[in-house]
Amino acid sequence: MFAINGGASPEIHSNLSLLLRLLSDYFLKSMANNEENLEVELSEIAMSETHGENSPYFVGWKAYNEVPYNESTNPSGIIQMGLAENQVSLDLLQEYLEQNSEAGPDSSEFRETALFQDYHGLLSFRTAMAAFMERIRDGAVKFDPSRVVLTAGATAANELLTIILANPGDALLLPTPYYPGFDRDLRWRTKVKIIPIHCDSSNDFQVTRQALEAAYDSAMAMKIKVRGVFITNPSNPLGLTIQRSTIEEVLDFVTDKNIHLISDEIYSGSVFSSAEFTSVAGVLESRGNKNADRVHIVYGLSKDLGLPGFRVGTIYSYNDRVVTTARRMSSFTLISSQTQRFLAAMLSNQKFIDKYIEMNRDRLRKRYEMIIEGLRMAGIECLKGNAGLFCWMNLRPLLKKNPTREGEIELWKCILKEAKLNISPGSSCHCSEPGWFRVCFANMSEETLQIALKRILSFMERMRNSREDII
Repeated sequence: MFAINGGASPEIHSNLSLLLRLLSDYFLKSMANNEENLEVELSEIAMSETHGENSPYFVGWKAYNEVPYNESTNPSGIIQMGLAENQVSLDLLQEYLEQNSEAGPDSSEFRETALFQDYHGLLSFRTAMAAFMERIRDGAVKFDPSRVVLTAGATAANELLTIILANPGDALLLPTPYYPGFDRDLRWRTKVKIIPIHCDSSNDFQVTRQALEAAYDSAMAMKIKVRGVFITNPSNPLGLTIQRSTIEEVLDFVTDKNIHLISDEIYSGSVFSSAEFTSVAGVLESRGNKNADRVHIVYGLSKDLGLPGFRVGTIYSYNDRVVTTARRMSSFTLISSQTQRFLAAMLSNQKFIDKYIEMNRDRLRKRYEMIIEGLRMAGIECLKGNAGLFCWMNLRPLLKKNPTREGEIELWKCILKEAKLNISPGSSCHCSEPGWFRVCFANMSEETLQIALKRILSFMERMRNSREDII
């Protein structure tokens, strides 16, 4: 590498040799370190940002998990109002277990439960699920157990349907605002796109034909193939049922465009009055099930029965090919036989189910009235709701100086930091109007909800009395 002059002294020769050895060692160590620091590559799906965990919706959860509120051990902690979980009727389920001990695991059935079962799910459970879906709709529609496909939760059902109906790069049209988790559930592993159907407060965020056409045209302009419309009825985050006339309009639209309709009805049993809910199944029956093969319903027991830990979801499709394909794919998302047996027995107990549905609806309605009144006392208006585990809160008056998404996020951070409440900003739900927030009320005790309302009242008073711009 270096030419050494033959006339150089032995000392210079020795120093140059030492320098060469040091340089050689340095380069060898550098190469070794570089090789050690090289990360093994992962798939595009694994590295994709479409998991959505950077959304304020999930960031708020992380903040809560770091300092969660506890009445005894951490009364100044963050209260979780960003989780749509139904805890108001867990005592009814516990009471059922105490009175029906035979519903638990039975040693005489252990062998049958432990060994392989039909991937389609136990017929007894599919029959019980179909009957329960009919019951929460007051028997207005009928469901065929042979069309019920079981999945490990509604999340799995929605992803499975997306895989069946759309190719990577295709799109589904979703009305805004929508549940933030759909960005993950429908897009991440499927590589399917979501095109928003922009709705606004002028008509309580109801979908219109004009908005549907605008979303469809937007996809066409981007040369994206639209495979279907995805609605949530009742709406999450609005806490509002979709009007029958709107469902009729959406059905006409998907028929005209020859695309699919997915109706996620996971909150259908959490409507405060069953008379206010119209299932797409009922609309189809009134039309003699004409063009029904493009319609698919998603349901689960996480919300209405408050059993998210059981991971029970269903796909109900009027399309034979979809049912067949979903059953083939359901082997990736099975429900344990023990869970199916337990729930089949419980859902088949008509006396208990009738009592539960009535009391759960009554309790949810009272909770809703409680939070709406508390927010009204704080000078906050909400969209008038009739279903679900949350309300849609309007804090737009606080954004007068910065009525933007950025202003909304600053307000959300302020509420998280100062009021110690985790609520979901409307922008995480892709709401086109800054200042709306989803606030959950069923995942805590009444006492905790009262504390949360006091914090909101105190926060609003500070905001009004402050002479400095907080937002």
